[in-house]
Amino acid sequence: MRAELVWRLEDGQRWPAWAWRLAPGHLVASSASVGGGVGERAWVLNAQVPRDYRRTDLAAHGGEIARSLALAGPGVTLLTAAEVTRGCAAADGGVVAHVTAGVDLPIWAASPDRPLAPAAGTINIVVLVRARLAPGALLNLLTTATEAKAQALWEAGIPGTGTPSDAVAVVTSARGAVEDFGGPRAAVGARVARAVHRALSEALVVAP
Repeated sequence: MRAELVWRLEDGQRWPAWAWRLAPGHLVASSASVGGGVGERAWVLNAQVPRDYRRTDLAAHGGEIARSLALAGPGVTLLTAAEVTRGCAAADGGVVAHVTAGVDLPIWAASPDRPLAPAAGTINIVVLVRARLAPGALLNLLTTATEAKAQALWEAGIPGTGTPSDAVAVVTSARGAVEDFGGPRAAVGARVARAVHRALSEALVVAP
């Protein structure tokens, strides 16, 4: 499950993406708008889009990107205007977290409703776990990764818990002994939290 830097041609420009091609049997839980949810997936993609990105047909665009990269079968596409080539990865006890960080528009999760000016950037997190997770534990890992994200932002002095368009994908195995817990004090959850925290902390340093 190694990350592969790939490139596509779109509107006369070359755009990078990180791609993970998954063997059969990998279960993915994701909050992504394209291919999100829980189920077996053949690939995960973290693709860069223009800073003035305004498309709302994300499923259609995600399909176009996947086809241009010869990615077949069901997959997850995360989109970001952050420079994905500046992404950072961190490992902890067999867990690997890969993060790209765009923080042009940080927000607090609980805040009054107000219009948001368009801004580029999204924090995308892809976590690779070499374990089999019970359904509740798998979903809990999404929360654990998000908590680690908020901790890294707070420690970096960024005024927010994320951006309006952040997404997480957690890739796990469908084989082996089942892990029943995914919170930050469970063994696998703690590894996910530390890996995400370290990767995002590094990505925030190199973010433009």
